[in-house]
Amino acid sequence: MDLRMLSGQAALNYSFNLTEDPEQVDTPTVPETLSPTGFVVLSVFLGFIMTFGFLNNFIVLILFCKFKKLRTPVNMLLLNISVSDMLVCLFGTTLSFASSIRGRWLLGRSGCSWYGFINSCFGIVSLISLVILSYDRYSTLTVYNKRGPSYRKPLLAVGGSWLYSLFWTVPPLLGWSSYDTEGAGTSCSVSWTLRSAQSHAYIICLFIFCLGLPVLVMIYCYSRLLLAVKQVGKIRKTAARRREYHILFMVLTTAACYLLCWMPYGVVAMMATFGPPNIISPVASVVPSLLAKSSTVINPLIYILMNKQFYRCFLVLFHCNHWSAENGNTSMPSKTTVIQLNRRVYSNTVACTAQISNATLNQFSSTPASKRTNPPEATT
Repeated sequence: MDLRMLSGQAALNYSFNLTEDPEQVDTPTVPETLSPTGFVVLSVFLGFIMTFGFLNNFIVLILFCKFKKLRTPVNMLLLNISVSDMLVCLFGTTLSFASSIRGRWLLGRSGCSWYGFINSCFGIVSLISLVILSYDRYSTLTVYNKRGPSYRKPLLAVGGSWLYSLFWTVPPLLGWSSYDTEGAGTSCSVSWTLRSAQSHAYIICLFIFCLGLPVLVMIYCYSRLLLAVKQVGKIRKTAARRREYHILFMVLTTAACYLLCWMPYGVVAMMATFGPPNIISPVASVVPSLLAKSSTVINPLIYILMNKQFYRCFLVLFHCNHWSAENGNTSMPSKTTVIQLNRRVYSNTVACTAQISNATLNQFSSTPASKRTNPPEATT
């Protein structure tokens, strides 16, 4: 009788301790995990991404603030991508880095929802900004615009990218699907493995409107642009047109790198959602996640190394360059460089004609060489 009473009391105490343990109540469950060595490697990679992702994007932000030459309508969208990437490193990657050091998620379910929300939100902002950039390059090089550059549309596009992202990342906070731990249990995202019709409906919509359609728009715009560039290749190239093509190549490279970083993660997420249970191991899910996070480090490097204005301003900022005639021109006017695509009724071919404003050419020819080699204007 006494033994039965003691065993019953022990069972009651054990169940009470489980109920009172905050870690058991508030921490998301993780079925599998990495080895201690795996967590060390993961921490090293996350620390690298967190540090250099923040520093690289912070340098881009400083360049925008210091040099007026960089504050163009097109660069507003690049700035939007840098801001979103920097916020990811500051408010998202830091949490995953700290959790990887401890080998478990540290902030409970509320922190997991916060992490999943901000990473999804900022990632979609970057993708939508790249889509808008692709359309901007398409319209700039194929549509004649007499009004010149305007800041109104880029600023509206920046605000629209954030509203669009919030529209698709807030629903899991309100009950349509949810955010939960993923991979090794040190980061969070949409609950890919949640088996319910409601969750599957959200994931399908997320992939269609936040990955599929944006990628199709970019492919269409860049394919048309590359076709136009190929068709006008025999026309005499001017400095202004070369600059436009260089910007096109930079934006195309940015979009390609972004897709290469995020597509493996999307494939793994779809396999985890619609494939058999536990088809993705922790290691297999960690690698695509790290690759996706690495886009925050790669994007600012593309801006600085492939954009001549960014690169020259970067050299001036760190006192690595002395401006002289050998360095070439600092900037080329290209406000009215346009390639018009005229469809002929009697054939299926597209004739491309280049129109360059005489006023722009006269301005360039009448500008002394000393003015064309001045450094970018810096604000104090």
